[in-house]
Amino acid sequence: MGVYIGLDIGGTKFMAAAADQDGRILRRMRLPGAGTLEEDLAILHHMVQATAAGEEIFRMGAAVGGPLDWESGVVSPLHQPAWRDVPLRRIMEQKWNCPFLLDVDTNIAALGEYYSNTNFPSRFLYLTLSTGMGGGFLQDGKIYRGANGIHPEIAHQSIPYHCMYPSRIQCECGAPDCLEALISGNGIRRIYGKPAEKLNDEEWSEVAYNLGQGLRNLSAILAPEVISLGGGVAVGGGEKLIHQAHQVMEANLNLVPMPELRISTLGYDTALLGAVAVAIHGIDG
Repeated sequence: MGVYIGLDIGGTKFMAAAADQDGRILRRMRLPGAGTLEEDLAILHHMVQATAAGEEIFRMGAAVGGPLDWESGVVSPLHQPAWRDVPLRRIMEQKWNCPFLLDVDTNIAALGEYYSNTNFPSRFLYLTLSTGMGGGFLQDGKIYRGANGIHPEIAHQSIPYHCMYPSRIQCECGAPDCLEALISGNGIRRIYGKPAEKLNDEEWSEVAYNLGQGLRNLSAILAPEVISLGGGVAVGGGEKLIHQAHQVMEANLNLVPMPELRISTLGYDTALLGAVAVAIHGIDG
């Protein structure tokens, strides 16, 4: 017997799961991050040990916030300030003596969606609205990468936005007017002074408008057949958020077909199940 381990290493929480070769989840757990690198690594090692439950680990897959180098396995997630130039692949392979594959969380989540369905489109865009924002674009099930393998940062586009408190817009990347600064969990807290789940209708309308403008840009440039939204902000906003964003897209998208827009079918587990899928199937460079 043996298992495949998937890890979702988020900005505020860690999730781990062990699965068999058919992808059936055998054991899983979730714990908050500690904030320091040493403590966070100790938590990850504990979760791997607990979910493996003494069985041999064939391979591990991990979803991590960007930026990172997926080939070398060195990570510097923007929303985890204590994690800078961390050789995560080397650390995990030395500790657990098995291959360790990783990629940006949104790429991994896109693969999670892909492997969970039997009939997926050839051009599929996955977006996550959570602590931050990001996206993964698949062409025939393969990750689209930029020059030299870099991950395209679609959240850091500038849009014609609506915001009742424009002086509070501040992106953690340092550039002005980024979409992430307007609609991510951190951006919402900075602008409105409260978490997304406590926004009123007028505030949600602003978020939906800004999301719709970003989706319009992405649809015009990438021409995807389907756009799937995951993450706490998207799931919390639900169909109302999707409907309003869809209206903005429809009013402003003229030259390419309107893509199907939907909430992720996997909810909060998208990146975790994607990490499990990568552990089992590998990752296509």
